[in-house]
Amino acid sequence: MTAVDDLPTPSILVREDRLEANLHTMQTACDQAGIDLRPHIKTHKLVPIARRQLELGAKGLTCAKLGEAEAMLASGVREIFLAHSLVDHRQANRIAALAEHLEELRLAVTSEAHLEVFQPLIRKVNRRFKVMLALDTGLDREGIRRDESAQRVASTIDADPLLELTGLYSHEGQFYGANHSQRVEDVERLLDRICGLRDAIDPTLEVWPGCSVSARAVVDVAAGRVQAVRPGAYVFGDLSLTQNANVMPWENVALQVLATVVDKPTPDLALIDAGSKTFSSDRTAQGISAIPADGRKLEVFKVNEEHGYVRGEDLGQVNVGDRILLVPAHVCTVVNLTDEVQLVGPENKIRSTWPVDARGKSQ
Repeated sequence: MTAVDDLPTPSILVREDRLEANLHTMQTACDQAGIDLRPHIKTHKLVPIARRQLELGAKGLTCAKLGEAEAMLASGVREIFLAHSLVDHRQANRIAALAEHLEELRLAVTSEAHLEVFQPLIRKVNRRFKVMLALDTGLDREGIRRDESAQRVASTIDADPLLELTGLYSHEGQFYGANHSQRVEDVERLLDRICGLRDAIDPTLEVWPGCSVSARAVVDVAAGRVQAVRPGAYVFGDLSLTQNANVMPWENVALQVLATVVDKPTPDLALIDAGSKTFSSDRTAQGISAIPADGRKLEVFKVNEEHGYVRGEDLGQVNVGDRILLVPAHVCTVVNLTDEVQLVGPENKIRSTWPVDARGKSQ
């Protein structure tokens, strides 16, 4: 197969020129601000993209799970931050082995309750680790909620000979649903919160926010307060970053789903061969799983396992057998559900087929 027209469907396409532009844009912004880029690979899960991020200047990689980190070793990465609550003592040998392959494996502490279980795990690993303390900044997921709790955690870590507290980190996922016109003000408040707590604990600690929807705003207003950012979805883009958060131009979206119209049971409904096994169940706030990349007024408004349901004003232009390029609501889950992606170059030629190296690495 040498062209998009030769591909079976559903297929996942990555536009090489857009991918490269997205990688360059974020790295350049970080370089100009004097901030390290430590991108999260949970979006792309691909060694070739991780390698390219490192070539362009990324300081290291961020991973969610041990399996992701292990898969990324082939990229040549030397520093990994594992931004997840490790607690299982059965993983001690894997943690130790991963650390042996790296110059630095930095781990996360996410709460007082987590620290109580994390410390025995690290004693079983029996080596010293730098750790980052998670701070909840509004997502209401992992992270310290109260300043006094952060102080207690910092003191406990300081007394542990196997742990060294080196910074604070956060994930601003709540910004996806926020008013984008107020993002700069939101980010200013975010940095005031993190840096205020950092200064109360130890002014030398680093600050590492991490979210594609806020990364550029963080870089723009950091003013020396931030040492690293950890965005992930910026490499591809999706409906969340474009139409919802409005931080990426539509023409920069690098990943598309190629699907085929397999039925049109009524004039106001078409069915495609891409369902929840392609898009996942994730949808926009408006309940949309995907829309066409070409701007036609159509939407995938419902998914079963093997079918996507399509409606819209332009459905009269759609016939059984047509192929449609779609932009998904949430790109991370799309990549994790496929075995491979097709790298598309000029004139819709397939430049390479990339296996998804960290697909399904949830352990």
